[in-house]
Amino acid sequence: MKSGAGGGIVLVDDDEAFRSFVGELFESIGYATRQLATGADVLDTVSDELPAVILLDVQLPGLNGYEICRELRRRYGDSIGIVFISGERTDALDRAGGLLIGADDYLVKPVDPGELIARVIRLVDRTRSNGDFPSSNGKLESLTQREHEVLGLLADGLTQEQIADRLVISPKTVATHIQRILSKLQVRSRAQAVALVLREERDVTGHGAEDLLDLLV
Repeated sequence: MKSGAGGGIVLVDDDEAFRSFVGELFESIGYATRQLATGADVLDTVSDELPAVILLDVQLPGLNGYEICRELRRRYGDSIGIVFISGERTDALDRAGGLLIGADDYLVKPVDPGELIARVIRLVDRTRSNGDFPSSNGKLESLTQREHEVLGLLADGLTQEQIADRLVISPKTVATHIQRILSKLQVRSRAQAVALVLREERDVTGHGAEDLLDLLV
């Protein structure tokens, strides 16, 4: 598994279940992740290998997220994408404060998986410097020509019914193709499948991270 730009994605949250969920989500589309439960370990971990993006809870044991964000910006400037994720500090004032401190984004729990993928991919694209992207490890090559066509139309933002009309097949057949695509790519959602295409085949231009928001079933 490749780490993408920098050293992949660092997840910092004292909620083990949430860390595992987010870690599995991004590892399923080819991103290496490192998981931390406290703020005290963040600076040392980041100094060992600079990540592309850090997902940071605000309320943490030891250093809180705001303090970590300030120090990361002081040390590394804008070379790391920083996203606050909080289930407690959810007011508009909290979100504005996090952005003013230096975060690139601020999400409130519960987080929609498709939106989270889209926002993180946008930041990885910004911070990438050496062209090292998450890879499908050849899984895309296992798709049939028809499955590639269906996946390409998903990346275009078409619905299942629209794909059926375009390919002159039934919606049920499209659904079967989609399930086979998810199985072959070893992902759980349409958003994750399209994310693999966006990372592996950079010629799919015009399809930004925002396109993923409409693809979850």
